[in-house]
Amino acid sequence: MIFKTPLIAAMIVATVAGSAAEAQPGPPFTVKETGATYSRLADAVRAVGGNNATIVIAPGTYGDCAVQTAGRITYKAAIPGRTIFNGGICEEKATLVLRGKAATIDGIIFQNQRVPDGNGAGIRIERGDLYIYNAMFRNAEEGILSADDPSAEIVIDRSTFQRLGRCDRDLSCAHSIYIGDFGSLKVTNSRFEKGNGGHYVKSRAPIATITNNSFDDTQGRTTNYMIDLPAGATGVISGNVFVQGQNKENWSAFIAIAAEDKNHSSNGLNIHSNSASLAKGVKRNTWFVADWSGDQIRIANNSLGQGLTRFQRR
Repeated sequence: MIFKTPLIAAMIVATVAGSAAEAQPGPPFTVKETGATYSRLADAVRAVGGNNATIVIAPGTYGDCAVQTAGRITYKAAIPGRTIFNGGICEEKATLVLRGKAATIDGIIFQNQRVPDGNGAGIRIERGDLYIYNAMFRNAEEGILSADDPSAEIVIDRSTFQRLGRCDRDLSCAHSIYIGDFGSLKVTNSRFEKGNGGHYVKSRAPIATITNNSFDDTQGRTTNYMIDLPAGATGVISGNVFVQGQNKENWSAFIAIAAEDKNHSSNGLNIHSNSASLAKGVKRNTWFVADWSGDQIRIANNSLGQGLTRFQRR
Protein backbone atom coordinates (compact mmCIF):
# COMPACT_ATOMS: atom_id res chain seq x y z
CA MET A 1 0.00 0.00 0.00
CA ILE A 2 2.97 2.32 0.45
CA PHE A 3 3.26 2.52 -3.34
CA LYS A 4 -0.28 3.77 -3.75
CA THR A 5 0.08 7.54 -3.46
CA PRO A 6 3.28 8.02 -5.50
CA LEU A 7 2.17 5.63 -8.19
CA ILE A 8 -1.18 7.35 -8.63
CA ALA A 9 0.50 10.75 -8.79
CA ALA A 10 2.96 9.50 -11.39
CA MET A 11 0.30 7.82 -13.50
CA ILE A 12 -1.93 10.90 -13.53
CA VAL A 13 0.88 13.22 -14.62
CA ALA A 14 2.24 10.80 -17.21
CA THR A 15 -1.17 10.05 -18.70
CA VAL A 16 -2.23 13.67 -19.01
CA ALA A 17 1.19 14.70 -20.33
CA GLY A 18 0.94 12.15 -23.09
CA SER A 19 -2.02 14.03 -24.55
CA ALA A 20 -0.66 17.54 -24.02
CA ALA A 21 -2.17 20.01 -26.46
CA GLU A 22 -0.39 22.52 -28.61
CA ALA A 23 -0.21 26.03 -27.21
CA GLN A 24 -3.59 27.76 -27.14
CA PRO A 25 -4.32 30.87 -29.25
CA GLY A 26 -3.32 34.13 -27.61
CA PRO A 27 -0.56 34.86 -25.09
CA PRO A 28 -0.12 31.81 -22.86
CA PHE A 29 1.17 33.49 -19.69
CA THR A 30 -1.40 35.34 -17.55
CA VAL A 31 -0.72 37.19 -14.32
CA LYS A 32 -3.81 36.25 -12.35
CA GLU A 33 -3.92 39.33 -10.13
CA THR A 34 -3.85 41.87 -12.98
CA GLY A 35 -5.27 39.85 -15.89
CA ALA A 36 -2.32 40.96 -18.04
CA THR A 37 -1.15 38.42 -20.62
CA TYR A 38 2.32 37.86 -22.04
CA SER A 39 3.82 35.91 -24.92
CA ARG A 40 7.02 35.14 -23.01
CA LEU A 41 7.39 33.73 -19.50
CA ALA A 42 10.30 36.07 -18.79
CA ASP A 43 8.11 39.09 -19.53
CA ALA A 44 5.44 37.87 -17.11
CA VAL A 45 8.04 37.33 -14.38
CA ARG A 46 9.50 40.77 -15.02
CA ALA A 47 6.05 42.33 -14.76
CA VAL A 48 5.47 40.74 -11.34
CA GLY A 49 8.74 42.19 -10.05
CA GLY A 50 8.88 42.20 -6.25
CA ASN A 51 5.17 41.53 -5.76
CA ASN A 52 3.27 38.37 -4.85
CA ALA A 53 1.50 36.88 -7.87
CA THR A 54 0.39 33.77 -9.74
CA ILE A 55 1.35 33.22 -13.37
CA VAL A 56 -1.21 30.88 -14.96
CA ILE A 57 0.19 29.00 -17.96
CA ALA A 58 -2.03 27.70 -20.76
CA PRO A 59 -1.71 24.12 -22.04
CA GLY A 60 1.13 23.70 -24.52
CA THR A 61 4.81 22.93 -24.95
CA TYR A 62 7.17 25.87 -24.52
CA GLY A 63 10.88 26.50 -25.01
CA ASP A 64 10.75 29.44 -22.62
CA CYS A 65 12.89 30.07 -19.56
CA ALA A 66 12.91 32.78 -16.90
CA VAL A 67 14.98 34.22 -14.06
CA GLN A 68 13.09 35.30 -10.93
CA THR A 69 15.07 37.78 -8.82
CA ALA A 70 12.39 39.07 -6.42
CA GLY A 71 8.88 38.56 -5.12
CA ARG A 72 6.83 35.45 -4.45
CA ILE A 73 5.59 33.83 -7.64
CA THR A 74 3.40 30.79 -8.20
CA TYR A 75 3.87 29.14 -11.60
CA LYS A 76 0.60 27.28 -12.16
CA ALA A 77 -0.52 25.09 -15.05
CA ALA A 78 -4.04 26.03 -16.12
CA ILE A 79 -4.62 22.29 -16.56
CA PRO A 80 -2.22 20.15 -14.49
CA GLY A 81 0.07 18.00 -16.62
CA ARG A 82 -0.62 19.87 -19.86
CA THR A 83 1.99 22.60 -19.51
CA ILE A 84 5.43 21.40 -20.62
CA PHE A 85 8.71 23.34 -20.54
CA ASN A 86 10.91 21.62 -23.08
CA GLY A 87 14.64 22.34 -23.02
CA GLY A 88 14.60 26.11 -22.45
CA ILE A 89 17.68 27.32 -20.55
CA CYS A 90 18.49 30.65 -18.87
CA GLU A 91 22.01 31.62 -17.74
CA GLU A 92 23.22 28.18 -18.92
CA LYS A 93 21.58 26.75 -15.78
CA ALA A 94 17.91 25.82 -15.94
CA THR A 95 14.43 26.57 -17.27
CA LEU A 96 13.58 28.41 -14.05
CA VAL A 97 16.40 30.16 -12.21
CA LEU A 98 14.99 31.25 -8.87
CA ARG A 99 16.46 33.80 -6.47
CA GLY A 100 13.42 35.72 -5.27
CA LYS A 101 11.70 35.43 -1.90
CA ALA A 102 9.76 32.29 -2.83
CA ALA A 103 8.44 30.25 -5.76
CA THR A 104 5.70 27.65 -6.05
CA ILE A 105 5.42 25.20 -8.96
CA ASP A 106 2.03 23.59 -9.53
CA GLY A 107 1.18 20.98 -12.18
CA ILE A 108 4.06 21.67 -14.61
CA ILE A 109 6.29 19.26 -16.57
CA PHE A 110 10.01 20.00 -17.16
CA GLN A 111 11.99 17.99 -19.69
CA ASN A 112 15.15 17.81 -21.84
CA GLN A 113 17.31 20.39 -20.01
CA ARG A 114 21.00 20.15 -20.91
CA VAL A 115 23.93 22.57 -20.57
CA PRO A 116 27.69 22.44 -21.23
CA ASP A 117 28.67 21.76 -17.60
CA GLY A 118 26.29 18.77 -17.40
CA ASN A 119 23.98 20.29 -14.77
CA GLY A 120 21.04 21.34 -16.93
CA ALA A 121 18.01 21.42 -14.62
CA GLY A 122 14.30 22.04 -14.73
CA ILE A 123 14.77 24.30 -11.71
CA ARG A 124 17.86 25.98 -10.27
CA ILE A 125 16.94 27.36 -6.86
CA GLU A 126 19.58 29.79 -5.62
CA ARG A 127 17.73 31.66 -2.87
CA GLY A 128 14.30 31.70 -1.24
CA ASP A 129 11.69 29.08 -0.41
CA LEU A 130 10.60 26.57 -3.05
CA TYR A 131 7.35 24.59 -3.07
CA ILE A 132 6.65 21.99 -5.76
CA TYR A 133 3.34 20.17 -6.20
CA ASN A 134 2.14 17.65 -8.80
CA ALA A 135 5.08 18.29 -11.11
CA MET A 136 7.17 16.07 -13.34
CA PHE A 137 10.88 16.26 -14.20
CA ARG A 138 12.14 13.94 -16.92
CA ASN A 139 14.85 13.24 -19.52
CA ALA A 140 17.21 15.95 -18.26
CA GLU A 141 20.62 16.11 -16.64
CA GLU A 142 19.13 17.22 -13.34
CA GLY A 143 15.61 17.73 -12.06
CA ILE A 144 16.25 20.27 -9.30
CA LEU A 145 19.62 21.77 -8.38
CA SER A 146 20.16 24.28 -5.60
CA ALA A 147 22.77 26.65 -4.28
CA ASP A 148 22.90 27.40 -0.51
CA ASP A 149 20.31 29.30 1.54
CA PRO A 150 20.23 28.19 5.19
CA SER A 151 17.26 30.49 5.87
CA ALA A 152 14.97 28.84 3.31
CA GLU A 153 13.06 25.57 2.86
CA ILE A 154 12.32 23.27 -0.06
CA VAL A 155 9.12 21.20 -0.14
CA ILE A 156 8.31 18.65 -2.86
CA ASP A 157 5.02 16.75 -2.90
CA ARG A 158 3.18 14.44 -5.33
CA SER A 159 5.82 14.75 -8.05
CA THR A 160 7.69 12.43 -10.40
CA PHE A 161 11.41 12.30 -11.28
CA GLN A 162 12.25 10.12 -14.26
CA ARG A 163 15.37 9.47 -16.40
CA LEU A 164 17.47 12.09 -14.65
CA GLY A 165 21.10 12.29 -13.54
CA ARG A 166 24.38 11.54 -15.27
CA CYS A 167 28.01 10.64 -14.51
CA ASP A 168 29.81 10.98 -17.82
CA ARG A 169 32.09 13.25 -19.90
CA ASP A 170 34.60 13.48 -17.01
CA LEU A 171 32.28 16.00 -15.32
CA SER A 172 30.94 15.95 -11.77
CA CYS A 173 27.83 13.78 -11.48
CA ALA A 174 24.35 15.24 -11.71
CA HIS A 175 21.42 13.82 -9.72
CA SER A 176 17.64 13.65 -9.89
CA ILE A 177 17.58 16.14 -7.00
CA TYR A 178 20.66 17.84 -5.57
CA ILE A 179 20.01 20.26 -2.70
CA GLY A 180 22.77 22.37 -1.19
CA ASP A 181 22.92 23.84 2.29
CA PHE A 182 19.28 24.96 2.51
CA GLY A 183 17.52 25.12 5.88
CA SER A 184 15.47 21.99 5.23
CA LEU A 185 14.25 19.59 2.56
CA LYS A 186 10.90 17.80 2.61
CA VAL A 187 10.00 15.22 -0.07
CA THR A 188 6.66 13.41 0.22
CA ASN A 189 4.34 11.21 -1.88
CA SER A 190 6.66 11.32 -4.89
CA ARG A 191 8.19 8.85 -7.31
CA PHE A 192 11.79 8.41 -8.49
CA GLU A 193 12.59 5.99 -11.30
CA LYS A 194 14.85 5.05 -14.23
CA GLY A 195 17.81 7.18 -13.12
CA ASN A 196 20.59 7.79 -15.64
CA GLY A 197 23.36 8.23 -13.07
CA GLY A 198 24.15 9.89 -9.77
CA HIS A 199 21.85 9.70 -6.75
CA TYR A 200 18.09 9.96 -6.72
CA VAL A 201 18.01 12.39 -3.78
CA LYS A 202 21.19 14.14 -2.63
CA SER A 203 20.82 16.80 0.06
CA ARG A 204 23.20 18.83 2.20
CA ALA A 205 20.35 20.40 4.19
CA PRO A 206 20.69 19.83 7.97
CA ILE A 207 17.06 18.63 8.21
CA ALA A 208 15.60 16.07 5.80
CA THR A 209 12.06 14.71 5.80
CA ILE A 210 11.68 12.04 3.12
CA THR A 211 8.44 10.11 3.56
CA ASN A 212 5.96 7.97 1.62
CA ASN A 213 7.89 7.98 -1.67
CA SER A 214 8.81 5.22 -4.10
CA PHE A 215 12.33 4.74 -5.45
CA ASP A 216 12.19 2.29 -8.35
CA ASP A 217 15.72 1.69 -9.64
CA THR A 218 14.74 -1.41 -11.61
CA GLN A 219 15.50 0.30 -14.94
CA GLY A 220 18.22 2.60 -13.59
CA ARG A 221 21.51 2.94 -15.45
CA THR A 222 24.85 3.46 -13.62
CA THR A 223 23.04 4.94 -10.62
CA ASN A 224 24.30 5.31 -7.05
CA TYR A 225 22.48 5.78 -3.73
CA MET A 226 18.73 6.21 -3.44
CA ILE A 227 19.23 8.83 -0.71
CA ASP A 228 22.54 10.54 -0.03
CA LEU A 229 22.89 12.93 2.93
CA PRO A 230 26.60 13.63 2.34
CA ALA A 231 27.06 16.22 5.12
CA GLY A 232 24.87 14.48 7.68
CA ALA A 233 21.31 15.43 8.66
CA THR A 234 18.60 14.95 11.23
CA GLY A 235 14.95 14.33 10.37
CA VAL A 236 12.89 11.37 9.22
CA ILE A 237 13.10 8.82 6.40
CA SER A 238 9.99 6.67 6.60
CA GLY A 239 7.21 4.97 4.66
CA ASN A 240 9.32 4.73 1.49
CA VAL A 241 9.61 1.79 -0.90
CA PHE A 242 13.09 1.19 -2.35
CA VAL A 243 13.95 -1.26 -5.14
CA GLN A 244 17.59 -1.44 -6.23
CA GLY A 245 18.29 -2.48 -9.83
CA GLN A 246 21.12 -4.37 -11.46
CA ASN A 247 22.87 -1.60 -13.39
CA LYS A 248 24.62 0.36 -10.64
CA GLU A 249 27.78 2.43 -10.52
CA ASN A 250 27.64 2.03 -6.73
CA TRP A 251 25.37 -0.58 -5.18
CA SER A 252 27.01 -0.59 -1.72
CA ALA A 253 24.08 1.06 0.11
CA PHE A 254 20.55 2.34 -0.34
CA ILE A 255 20.93 5.30 2.09
CA ALA A 256 24.25 7.01 2.83
CA ILE A 257 24.88 9.33 5.80
CA ALA A 258 27.83 11.79 6.01
CA ALA A 259 29.81 10.09 3.25
CA GLU A 260 31.64 13.32 2.33
CA ASP A 261 31.80 15.39 5.55
CA LYS A 262 30.14 15.94 8.94
CA ASN A 263 28.91 19.52 8.69
CA HIS A 264 25.61 18.61 10.36
CA SER A 265 24.77 16.35 13.27
CA SER A 266 22.91 13.15 12.45
CA ASN A 267 21.94 12.46 16.06
CA GLY A 268 18.31 11.42 16.16
CA LEU A 269 17.92 10.81 12.42
CA ASN A 270 14.99 8.38 12.35
CA ILE A 271 14.90 5.79 9.56
CA HIS A 272 11.85 3.63 10.10
CA SER A 273 8.96 1.76 8.48
CA ASN A 274 10.52 1.58 5.01
CA SER A 275 10.56 -1.36 2.59
CA ALA A 276 13.76 -2.15 0.67
CA SER A 277 14.59 -4.96 -1.73
CA LEU A 278 16.61 -5.93 -4.77
CA ALA A 279 14.88 -6.06 -8.14
CA LYS A 280 13.79 -9.44 -9.45
CA GLY A 281 16.80 -11.41 -10.65
CA VAL A 282 19.39 -9.23 -8.86
CA LYS A 283 21.60 -11.24 -6.52
CA ARG A 284 24.09 -9.41 -4.34
CA ASN A 285 24.78 -8.52 -0.72
CA THR A 286 24.41 -4.87 0.18
CA TRP A 287 23.44 -2.55 3.04
CA PHE A 288 20.28 -0.58 3.71
CA VAL A 289 22.06 2.23 5.60
CA ALA A 290 25.76 3.12 5.45
CA ASP A 291 26.92 5.66 8.02
CA TRP A 292 30.12 7.68 8.25
CA SER A 293 28.88 10.08 10.96
CA GLY A 294 29.28 7.95 14.07
CA ASP A 295 26.16 9.64 15.47
CA GLN A 296 23.19 7.98 17.14
CA ILE A 297 20.81 7.09 14.31
CA ARG A 298 17.56 5.23 14.90
CA ILE A 299 16.91 2.46 12.37
CA ALA A 300 13.81 0.41 13.19
CA ASN A 301 10.85 -1.49 11.77
CA ASN A 302 12.15 -1.59 8.20
CA SER A 303 11.26 -4.51 5.93
CA LEU A 304 14.44 -5.68 4.17
CA GLY A 305 14.59 -8.19 1.35
CA GLN A 306 17.08 -10.97 0.76
CA GLY A 307 20.68 -9.79 0.43
CA LEU A 308 20.21 -6.62 2.51
CA THR A 309 21.88 -5.98 5.85
CA ARG A 310 20.35 -3.32 8.10
CA PHE A 311 23.38 -1.11 8.87
CA GLN A 312 27.10 -0.67 8.36
CA ARG A 313 29.39 1.82 10.12
CA ARG A 314 32.00 3.08 7.66
